[in-house]
Amino acid sequence: MGRWSDDRRSRPRARVAQLALTCAVVGGLLTAGCRSEQPSAGPGPAAAGRDTGLDAQRRAMVARQIAARGVTDERVLAAMRKVPRHEFVPPEVRSAAYEDRPLPIGEGQTISQPYIVGLMTALLEVHEGDKVLEIGTGSGYQAAVLAELTPNVYTIEILPTLAKRAEETLRRLGYNSVRVRTGDGYLGWPEEAPFDGIIVTCAPEEVPQALKDQLAEGGRMVIPVGAENGIQTLYVLRKRGGKIEQKAVIPVQFVPMVGPPEARGRSSEEGRRGGGARGSP
Repeated sequence: MGRWSDDRRSRPRARVAQLALTCAVVGGLLTAGCRSEQPSAGPGPAAAGRDTGLDAQRRAMVARQIAARGVTDERVLAAMRKVPRHEFVPPEVRSAAYEDRPLPIGEGQTISQPYIVGLMTALLEVHEGDKVLEIGTGSGYQAAVLAELTPNVYTIEILPTLAKRAEETLRRLGYNSVRVRTGDGYLGWPEEAPFDGIIVTCAPEEVPQALKDQLAEGGRMVIPVGAENGIQTLYVLRKRGGKIEQKAVIPVQFVPMVGPPEARGRSSEEGRRGGGARGSP
């Protein structure tokens, strides 16, 4: 697996190790659920209105669940203080929007635990202007966080109902630059490749070759890998010289990544299971 130096943009090597160490200290299996820079302006949830009580809960979520556990990228923390997570969950669970756990969003899927969103976003090391692909739109929350960091966000959701709802939510909140597609995440988005970053919010049993191919030279991919009912591991992949290097970060538990059976090399019955969008509770 080895180590690497970030020639594309100089970053402290110890950042991923620091985050992984913090996770180890916290202990237990996490469920899905840097350079200090000024946050970009981003589109922001201008149309959503403000609620000072929820604002306070959101600030507390970032301070206690994310920053306190080792995520130090200020741009990521600022984005998560800004994006209204409660707008991305159904009304019946909105009161729990800022709790440290995944929440159901329908179709058997969940919105990831806030910490895992913060960790994965920090590991992706998004720079303003980067082109980022997300596999597994789900509620649209992760895409909104990414859109606070770069205007070039592309996201794919295999379930049409979730894709439509997420796009409506993103537009309502002013995230008009995010491009949403209903489709098979195993295939990526080849006509828009290459991508500086790829983030996958569902777990394949192995990294899809199409996503490796669509990663730009020097680009990074953050992806959970493993069997649905077995041990899954969150990896950071980096392309150097056309080759993929990978590093394991922490154990996680996500819903399985779903696509046509031929994409997965598995039976048609297996190909119908799961939703492939969010981390499991």
